[in-house]
Amino acid sequence: NLAHPRFEELMAPLPRPEKVRVNLLALGDVGSTLLMGLRLMGGDVISSIGICDLREGVAQRWEFELNQIQLPGPYDALPPVEIVSPEQLFDGDVFLFCASRFVPDTSVTSGDVRMAQYGLNRELVSIYARMARDRRYRGLFCVVSDPVDPLCRAVLRESGLSPAQVRGFGLGVMHARALYYARRDPRFASYLTEGRAFGPHGEDLVLANSIAHYDDALSRELTEKVAHANLEMRKLGYKPYVAPALSSGALSLLALLRGQWHYSSVYDGHVFMGCRNRLTPAGIETEALTLPPALQKRIDDTRAKLNAI
Repeated sequence: NLAHPRFEELMAPLPRPEKVRVNLLALGDVGSTLLMGLRLMGGDVISSIGICDLREGVAQRWEFELNQIQLPGPYDALPPVEIVSPEQLFDGDVFLFCASRFVPDTSVTSGDVRMAQYGLNRELVSIYARMARDRRYRGLFCVVSDPVDPLCRAVLRESGLSPAQVRGFGLGVMHARALYYARRDPRFASYLTEGRAFGPHGEDLVLANSIAHYDDALSRELTEKVAHANLEMRKLGYKPYVAPALSSGALSLLALLRGQWHYSSVYDGHVFMGCRNRLTPAGIETEALTLPPALQKRIDDTRAKLNAI
């Protein structure tokens, strides 16, 4: 967009330090679990982690706990965790938005739980998007809170960042849940070697049992099971946050920082859409696939629904 007032600045190659500074907002169930994953597994690509939570004592608790997790040696292998103020959240290379103004409790066992959070969380993420604009932020703005994909679009509109700076992390756990069901039911076994996931972390998810041997009915059945797996956990009386925080959050972010293939949401010119991609020195590379017409139609339908939000 040559009319963008900062296009020359934003088109310049983003700095790619060997190790990045990550700042994480909100240490609820998802944020604190994601933080543990980054502390334990991210030492090769993360130099340090800043944490911020507006609730009294929460950041202090996690700084105290996380910095007491240590290997027998070497002692500097895990990235240190530091408390930061809201004003310091964009003094880094990666910003993780894990905040939420509304999370349905475990009594909610039906409906689209993720989209129920959209209105309030959109207002909240917009505050930090405007902070990124004011700071002329050059790093990655990563959305983990639900609903991931619509919130990414809100960030893009409010922040003035380039599309390549905004990422959504929600599809990783949908892929992981598909693998879980594929291991338990031989009818879905093809997903283990040939399957793919597309679209949002929510009702409009699209799973393909196989790209080369696509079965529409089987793929839709698997999609239905995965899209509602969170409700199965709620029926047990627990909030489904551990697998999302690690599969969608920590493991996917670390794969991105390492330049590895992973699932995350990227901008396609109209909406943020989850797909398999990786970060290269030249920018985002999405997987190039020849899709069966029936699968392409499902993806197009999902894109239209996302565009209507």
